[in-house]
Amino acid sequence: MSGSCGDCCTKINNISFTAGNDVILDNISLHIHCGSLTVLIGKNGAGKSTLLRALLGEIKHTGEIVYKNKTDNNKKIRIGYVPQNINIENSPMTVYDMATSFCYNKPVFLVKDKKIHEEIKEHLKEFGAENLIDSKVSRLSGGELQRVMMAIATIPYPDLLILDEPISGMDKNGKEQFYSRIAELKNEHDLAVILVSHDFDYVKKYADKVVMLDKKVVCEGTPDEVFNSEVFKETFGNV
Repeated sequence: MSGSCGDCCTKINNISFTAGNDVILDNISLHIHCGSLTVLIGKNGAGKSTLLRALLGEIKHTGEIVYKNKTDNNKKIRIGYVPQNINIENSPMTVYDMATSFCYNKPVFLVKDKKIHEEIKEHLKEFGAENLIDSKVSRLSGGELQRVMMAIATIPYPDLLILDEPISGMDKNGKEQFYSRIAELKNEHDLAVILVSHDFDYVKKYADKVVMLDKKVVCEGTPDEVFNSEVFKETFGNV
């Protein structure tokens, strides 16, 4: 299933995080290869979103994240991120405004840059969202917003794409389209993708690797290996 080129790898080495006396992440180490989808699963409070925050540099932690590239081992990793929720209620911003502010560091109140407008529109086309470029983000449906956020997170295409349950609440058809598009992206652009998900049917179908967390890595492997493990069955039963 994976289209990994084998030339690059994100190494998560011994990541730990404590809040007061509570251990939230306990010595987590993972290898995330390009062209592959790694899905994080676990019960609520297992540390999934906290691990993502550590990878994004949002919290202080011990351990390190190292990006290895065959041609340049000193290259700084470029990360794209799609959060579970984004507060856009009553926002006057258009999709163009949001993309320019996130990706081009331009104030949203400036006159449109025609060149940038065309660049963004062309990229949105990869996600079937080019017609939304001048729409207000507050008026987008859940599926439209998800496609727009995926597009923005991949301008330019990152070394690692992090997705924190971006399709919660989406219907079955929307979820299938999402996972199918992720499969295409990782193969077309050799993307390394980390996804937090509770949609086990889609994880079985699309994941290259599954990592089950409970503050530490309690099981990892192919979907079949993890879903047939005793620790998975004890936590989630048979799926």
